[in-house]
Amino acid sequence: MSRADSIFIEMCRDILENGTSTEGEKVRPRWEDGTPAYTIKKFGVVNRYDLAEEFPILTLRRTALKSATDEVLWIWQQKSNNIHDLHSHIWDEWADEDGSIGKAYGYQLGVKHQYKEGMMDQVDRVIYDLKNNPFSRRIMTNIYVHQDLHEMNLYPCAYSMTFNVTQKKGEEKLTLNAILNQRSQDVLAANNWNVVQYAVLVHMLAQVCDMQVGELVHVIADAHIYDRHIPIIKELIAREPKPAPKFWLNPDIHDFYEFTRNDVKVEGYEFGPQIENIPIAI
Repeated sequence: MSRADSIFIEMCRDILENGTSTEGEKVRPRWEDGTPAYTIKKFGVVNRYDLAEEFPILTLRRTALKSATDEVLWIWQQKSNNIHDLHSHIWDEWADEDGSIGKAYGYQLGVKHQYKEGMMDQVDRVIYDLKNNPFSRRIMTNIYVHQDLHEMNLYPCAYSMTFNVTQKKGEEKLTLNAILNQRSQDVLAANNWNVVQYAVLVHMLAQVCDMQVGELVHVIADAHIYDRHIPIIKELIAREPKPAPKFWLNPDIHDFYEFTRNDVKVEGYEFGPQIENIPIAI
């Protein structure tokens, strides 16, 4: 069993058995038919993934690695807020007639700020510090910008990354660790998607900064399973997990801005049946 499967199964069981229901509360999300989308939720879920041990992609069902990578590059590399720059349609529900999602996600990472070293956006600042001041405790990004929330078509869910570099005893290369902070997560639709894409991001940043990967810690303030997802989750976590596949990242890329979705792959990836037409609350 892969560690990612084990973590996912334990998390889902904990939510179903020990979570609290929002049924009857005044909730914002709605199903396509207008019905309120209630959840069972847990507060303060923390999952740890050792990226040096294995790549945390689910085998219970397939997670689309290239599409997940495409989205994280859309945000972190292209710093885009327009769905026409994406190869998938996952953001279509939140885009306006021009394809914009407002001043959200990639837009915020592309805003330049004044530092002692000059003007940089948040991504370039992270890379600069990892290369020049790796043991800094201030290497982080934040896209939950309150002054711009009214111009965002969706408030950021995964809103902050904090990077921390360690030196393992007896090893020459430094180790890159990261914490992903998420205010809210639809566990069925997005949990492993987010884990996979930010695991890829850590691998990419480690490679371009000549480091090795360490831990990815995923902190979710509100981890929830929607009412219409409960039977799907129960079936999913009853499946037999398979061994974790091997992750490959193009070793020839040493500039973060040269990576594409085709520079990643998983070898020996076996997975259970795909779940089709998952209902999404918006």
